[in-house]
Amino acid sequence: MAKAERSQAKSTGKKEQNKVGAILITQPKPETEKSPYFDLAKKYDVKLAFHPFIRVEGLAGKDFRKQRVDIPEHTAIIFTSRNAIDHFFRICEELKVKVSQEMKYFCITEAVALYLQKFILYRKRKVFFSADGSTEGLLEVIGKHKHNEKFILPTADNGKNDIGQYLTNNSIAFSEATLYRTVSNDIATVMKDHYDMIVFFSPFSVQTLFEFDPKFKQNGTLIGAFGPTTSKAIEDAGLRLDVKAPAPNAPSMVSALEKYLGDMKK
Repeated sequence: MAKAERSQAKSTGKKEQNKVGAILITQPKPETEKSPYFDLAKKYDVKLAFHPFIRVEGLAGKDFRKQRVDIPEHTAIIFTSRNAIDHFFRICEELKVKVSQEMKYFCITEAVALYLQKFILYRKRKVFFSADGSTEGLLEVIGKHKHNEKFILPTADNGKNDIGQYLTNNSIAFSEATLYRTVSNDIATVMKDHYDMIVFFSPFSVQTLFEFDPKFKQNGTLIGAFGPTTSKAIEDAGLRLDVKAPAPNAPSMVSALEKYLGDMKK
């Protein structure tokens, strides 16, 4: 009997520990009510709060010129985010640089690749992307073309870059181009509330958390992460990662959250 009571108590404790009533999404609130986030909140009776932990500020064209990166001299470009795409084409427009129709595009995910449709005739360009959305998958694709291309690698001004290290180690011709800087937002107001889970989408957002609270302790707070570099930043900070995307059965953060919340109800 005592054993059964202990087992029941353990089960109840686990249920309480994993209960999710409020989730903080460290991104801007979706502009449309048709966002799958709102469907998720309704389906699982979860309160969602949206607050971007970081903002991106583009480099001015005159500051980009100082880097002496001649875009037309390059045959390929690597994009790891939509921000990189936005600011690359913004710089090109500002400096009146015409991007060759022969330029090849290597992207971290298919979603990032498809975002190129805003700027190029997608079907008429050579676009490649990581099959599983991982940095390793992207490097594998790059490796197949490494002898024939000269790459541009857009970066933020304060980012650690595993891709740049790979290109250097494999003697692949490339130019690193800083196009934007990542700046921490004020999160004091939003962090006054309690959240059962915080979801991160960038290593810089994790950095913002510890800038706000250097002694932050996870305790029972669940942590979600989108992207391999974000996951690594969370683990490097000594936090436990509970929800991870993309994954084979969860290509998006919404699908990863749905799987986690669905499993809890079983």
